[in-house]
Amino acid sequence: MDQALKGRKVLIIGYGSPIRGDDAIGPLVADRLQAEGMPEGVEVVSRHILTAELVADLVEHDRVIFLDAAVDGTPGEVRCRSLAPDASAMSTMAHFLDPRELLAWCETLYDKVPETFLVSACGSAFDYSNYVLTPTAEAAIEPMLDWVRRLIDTNAPTSTDQVQATSSRETGTQAPLQAR
Repeated sequence: MDQALKGRKVLIIGYGSPIRGDDAIGPLVADRLQAEGMPEGVEVVSRHILTAELVADLVEHDRVIFLDAAVDGTPGEVRCRSLAPDASAMSTMAHFLDPRELLAWCETLYDKVPETFLVSACGSAFDYSNYVLTPTAEAAIEPMLDWVRRLIDTNAPTSTDQVQATSSRETGTQAPLQAR
């Protein structure tokens, strides 16, 4: 990570419920990154849910990387995609917000939207457990970390076409990370 985004501020937000099985993967990956140590200018936070208060933090950064569990896809599949503001993104406002909705608030309130990515892993069980992942989700942690390391690298892809890729340890196949 010697080539971290020099002079640019990056915010990594891992979110998900720590007591709902594989939903804890976002905070766990964030905690792992925090333990590794991040380059200067890279901040990592773990959240149970996304709340409106995060909007002020988002606009203070050049790049934001969300880490989350997914329910659509093959268990163990890791995806990275860029996000754009979407005011119509579903949220209940009572319990959590969608990252695209937070970006829409950034756009509306601050006329500024950070370059944003979502790195997600498809989970296989979301029953009660306390920070305990299934082996499938555990296997997805390292590919998620790989994506984050690429995204905080100076040569990280910046367009949607460059980052649309998936990998799956469940199937034993891994799509190569896109060429820079």
